[in-house]
Amino acid sequence: MGPAMTAPIPRTGITLALVCLGLLSLLPILSNSRPGGSPALGFAFFLSAWQTVFALPYALSEWARGERGILAATVAAAERRRVLRVGLVTGAMFGAATWAYVLGVEKAGAASAAIAIQSYPLFAIVVEWVALGRRKSRAELAFTALLLAALYYLGTGGSWKITGLSPWFGVALAVPVLWAVAHVTIKEELGRTPITPAQVTLLRTLVSTLFLGALVAAVEPAGFAAGLDGRFQFFALLMGLVYTVELIVWFHAVRHVDVSFASSITTPWPAFTMMLAALVLGEAIAGFQIAAFLVVVLCIWGLIWAGARKARGASMV
Repeated sequence: MGPAMTAPIPRTGITLALVCLGLLSLLPILSNSRPGGSPALGFAFFLSAWQTVFALPYALSEWARGERGILAATVAAAERRRVLRVGLVTGAMFGAATWAYVLGVEKAGAASAAIAIQSYPLFAIVVEWVALGRRKSRAELAFTALLLAALYYLGTGGSWKITGLSPWFGVALAVPVLWAVAHVTIKEELGRTPITPAQVTLLRTLVSTLFLGALVAAVEPAGFAAGLDGRFQFFALLMGLVYTVELIVWFHAVRHVDVSFASSITTPWPAFTMMLAALVLGEAIAGFQIAAFLVVVLCIWGLIWAGARKARGASMV
């Protein structure tokens, strides 16, 4: 067994989730600021490589302070092997999500993709329900149904017609699905093992980089050559830095609160993304996008309210 875990502090988790809110709003803008026509898969690989570069000093600084985490001598070898298996699987999932993120933001537009990715709390709730048996109330199910309707409306470009459903919106929607499964899995490991957020981040980014590097070599070798472009590499580096900071803050946040609750706090980030997309990228923001965003925000906060109400009721039993 490893050392005892620190007791969760909800206020700390909420504060850290708010920091993630600001960082998340920048990512779609950085992704779409790379040179037009440059390969999404190559960009995903290079930004993941930069994430590994930035995550390494943080993990080494922990080591220098004597924080061994999962590598502590008191941790059983079997526990380390299980964490490594989880890291390999979730790292590959995060790598695939990074590719889908870059491609979805490019093809669906920063604003629409941001709102699609915002559905992450919904999928986190579903995964926690299915995998961990955390049942949802009628109110939670009602808000979830409304959220799905809003996402469908957005995906069809405000037409409600299935013929208008963009496949690229579906690509963007794959991001929160992969994130939800991987994050809930990692959350469980953070809760029962001494692995630190820095170690989780480094393992995740390293595995993602290797996974995406293999994909580039097999599917799109030109993606490596794109890294020779200075502007391409600059935005890969900048996005890798912002993403790494967000990851470290996020893994600290979910030590203190549930994944679904932390992700709900970050709900308003697409509003900042829409403003930045209009100012920096010159994207037009349609009325149906604003309407869908407002409904999604209402649903997410409704889910928070319904969850808190259920928790109060359970505590009184």
